[in-house]
Amino acid sequence: MSTSSAAGGTAGTDRGARLLLGLAALAVAFAAADTYVVVLALVDMMAGVGLSPDQLQRAAPIISGFLLGYVAMLPLIGRIADLRGRVPVLTASLVVFAIGSIVTAAAYDMPSMVAGRFLQGVGGGGLVPATLALVADLYPRERRGVPLGLVSAVQEIGSVVGPLYGAAVLAFADWRAIFLINLAVGLVLAAAIAALAARSGTTTGPRDRRIDPRRGRPDLVGLGLLLLLLLAGALVFQPPGSLRADIDYGRLFIPFVDGGGRWLTPVGAVTVVLALLLVARTLTARRPLVDLRAWGRSLREADVTGATYLAVALGGVILAFATADPKVQVFSDQGRWYLLGAAVASVAFVVHLRRASDPLLPRGALRDRPAWGSVVVSFLIGAALIAALIDVPLFARTTTYQDSQLLAALVLVRFLVALPVGAVVGGYLTRVLPAGVITAAGMVMAATGFVMMSRWGVDALESWTATVPLVVGGLGFGLALAPVNAAVLAHTADAVHGLASAMVVVARMVGMLVGISALTTIGLRRYYAEQADIPPIQDVCPAGTTRCAEYSDLLRAAGIAQEQTVFLGAAGCALLAAVLALVLLRGADTRAAGHGRDAATGVPAVG
Repeated sequence: MSTSSAAGGTAGTDRGARLLLGLAALAVAFAAADTYVVVLALVDMMAGVGLSPDQLQRAAPIISGFLLGYVAMLPLIGRIADLRGRVPVLTASLVVFAIGSIVTAAAYDMPSMVAGRFLQGVGGGGLVPATLALVADLYPRERRGVPLGLVSAVQEIGSVVGPLYGAAVLAFADWRAIFLINLAVGLVLAAAIAALAARSGTTTGPRDRRIDPRRGRPDLVGLGLLLLLLLAGALVFQPPGSLRADIDYGRLFIPFVDGGGRWLTPVGAVTVVLALLLVARTLTARRPLVDLRAWGRSLREADVTGATYLAVALGGVILAFATADPKVQVFSDQGRWYLLGAAVASVAFVVHLRRASDPLLPRGALRDRPAWGSVVVSFLIGAALIAALIDVPLFARTTTYQDSQLLAALVLVRFLVALPVGAVVGGYLTRVLPAGVITAAGMVMAATGFVMMSRWGVDALESWTATVPLVVGGLGFGLALAPVNAAVLAHTADAVHGLASAMVVVARMVGMLVGISALTTIGLRRYYAEQADIPPIQDVCPAGTTRCAEYSDLLRAAGIAQEQTVFLGAAGCALLAAVLALVLLRGADTRAAGHGRDAATGVPAVG
């Protein structure tokens, strides 16, 4: 079990450190909003790479690519945050997010768009463990609850703001403007965080060093190569039509071989050469734009081999579930092969952990029961949470809002607004109540909300009473977020806070993917059972008709029964999370002296 360092407690009172945390939280909120911005922009993005709206399944990699970057790379990024420091990882994550945004905005085919979304996921996901670990660095354990709740709250606020932000931009501009705004905001936040850390000389984390604001002038040669690379890359991704049609300059865009892609053109070759020159410059310059040598050392220290095994394992799980159509199947067509690959990579990861001298997951890092228990509970929270995020809009589309996907999605706003409120309250309560009790209470509230939803009928959303289970469920999930994070940070060493935070986030995301698969399976069985009891259409509809309102009502009733079953299954997951929270988080040391501790010694009271 770790204790907060003296430096961390002192930094917690420093205004500059708090402002730094505020900027990091803002970055988390913005990246979270980008997770949901695709909800409204997806059809336009598909058109941008040559897909029609009826090819929605082919667009799945746009979503799964982001998830893959977000989840699979989190453990490695969390470990690097422990080794290299929170501020460098925050700024690097924002830069990667910005690069992913400009690649997405300039994408001309599916591979380039998926690559951009993957980079966005890596950058956006990397912000979360670094920010959570930053809270642990700046505050002693008994004062972490509220800032952890605030970080969780702003992350969830992003899920509300994202679709609205996307709708606002699309009302005035093309979908590419969304990602160009991301580029600008990401770079501004990265510069602000780096400048604030340099000006205040803030140190955060066991391995952070003070940032020297007098580093000297930037590498002008490297900067010139970067500008040329951006220009050449722009010509590859979005070549002006006038240049391509020009008799002389058009030759620059003709492939060297028949059927060759854009990278096998003179412009593409120049872009590749410039990229190689820039990498060589960063490896050899005295003050490079990006210190690739230092980052390479950090990758080796963080155990990039173990991280690769774990990334492949997580990637297999993500692709198996995220590429499936939840309405008709549990796995995608290749899902079993993805899971087989994940199983093999998991075995390789476990063997590697036993043999490596300095593995990605240090031995004993999650030894305490509240530490590994937080990971387990987080998995179940995710498995229950996804039912609200996916099936509440589906229920709305099945019943009241059959003709409007937007209005159906807005039903969930009541849940999403309550969630960050619950996160702040849960963070405050960790100062006076056991983390396990708060988490369990929250999940009981979530289960209660789901049970109430399972009784919704065809006209339930037309009444104000439908708001009650949505608000109760949202508050319940919010209550559980901060205590789980506080427990894992309180029972892991300072040197692994980034990794520990990453594991909790990864567990919740994987739980969401597995949960939607399992709950959909249960719901589909109920749907098929209800459908089997529907009389043949000729016995319901007038002769000579192929469909009638009465028959549609019977099908709608079967769909409602399916969603009700999913809500009951989610309630079961929430109750299981509540029970395990009471057992596994029992004794989690997150409270202030005088609340469950001996006031003189600070030792947790037994009971």
